[in-house]
Amino acid sequence: MRLHFISKSALNDNELGKQDKGEMLKTALKALFGLTDILSSVLLFLPLISYSLSTAILELTGTHNIEGTWKSSVTLPCVYRPSQDFVQQTVIWTLDRDQSPATVFRRDSSGNHILLSQYRGRVSMPNSTPGDVSLEIEKLEVTDSGHYTCKVTWRTQNKSLLTRERTTTVNVVKVAVTKPIIRPGNLGFTVPKGARTSLTCSANGSPPITYRWFKGEPGGNAVRVSSHAILMFDSLRTSDTGKYYCEAENRARSQVIRQSDAVQLTVRALTKPATTVPCSETKAHTIVSEGGYQRTSLPLYLIILIVVLCVAMVFVVIAVVLCRRKTEKDNPNEVTDHNSMNLTRGETCSGVNVKCTYEEAKSRGENNYTSQPVKENEYETIGTMKNDYATLVKATASEYELGDVP
Repeated sequence: MRLHFISKSALNDNELGKQDKGEMLKTALKALFGLTDILSSVLLFLPLISYSLSTAILELTGTHNIEGTWKSSVTLPCVYRPSQDFVQQTVIWTLDRDQSPATVFRRDSSGNHILLSQYRGRVSMPNSTPGDVSLEIEKLEVTDSGHYTCKVTWRTQNKSLLTRERTTTVNVVKVAVTKPIIRPGNLGFTVPKGARTSLTCSANGSPPITYRWFKGEPGGNAVRVSSHAILMFDSLRTSDTGKYYCEAENRARSQVIRQSDAVQLTVRALTKPATTVPCSETKAHTIVSEGGYQRTSLPLYLIILIVVLCVAMVFVVIAVVLCRRKTEKDNPNEVTDHNSMNLTRGETCSGVNVKCTYEEAKSRGENNYTSQPVKENEYETIGTMKNDYATLVKATASEYELGDVP
């Protein structure tokens, strides 16, 4: 009995082992089929997962709220990451103001279109950067405030359309003008007389900004001189010297007028530069002597010139004299006029009327002179010539004194 009992227990153990193996096999098979189902599901939803990732790339980014300054420019950002699986079809910007949306800008295959007349010439969209569909608005007006929506549509590879939107709120405000600052021209605040210069008044704030220039102190008896941002001086005069200040004003809500600090503009007279005058300068100097008389001193070069001329004249005179003496020494007995007057006149006067008759006197000597010098009795001949010359001179003088008697 005991042996039988043992054999039965062993048999039960073997059966139990077989059952456990079968269960384990079934469990393993179920797990394998479950994994297959999971893989099938993954493969089934893989395109959808890929589509979801692509759509995540196409999300639009930008700013929710923007504050723009009146009369300035503002950019409403709207950017996405381009993908080759999606082709951009249209971009539409709409404005929602007072629950009445209106299309401001549209870009499609035909180009860009501005649909609201008040935005024409003031809105634009860049073309250089793919994926950048931001809207730029220039010369902002207060009425440009509102909710702007960027709407982009793409075409997928399976010809379906995908659309994304993003809204940005714009608030246009007027900024009051700041205190103006005065900047001088290139010559500064001290300028020579007759020069050209300028003073520039600059301030920040919502345009347009109106400027006014005054000459004088703020709060005093200032005179308005200009209504432009730049105060020009074409040719400075001494009377332009003084203090200047400017005012700036815009059409902001506060309507505040800002004044600048006063600046001093100085116009200096032209002065001749000091130069060293050389001693030979052609300019006379006046010297006052001790007795109070004034005399003018000539320049040194004039004095030298006069001395040189005087010396030259002296040399010329000496040269002429020497030449004449040399000529007389070379030809001592040459006579140019041979016995020009052979007879001298003798005069006798008689009668009451003192009538004078002239009688020609015979020549004391004959013309014994020759053109050649005489070698013998040289000194005697020279003496005779001197006596004859004296007699001829006296006779001629008597003729001119008495004149002809009728």
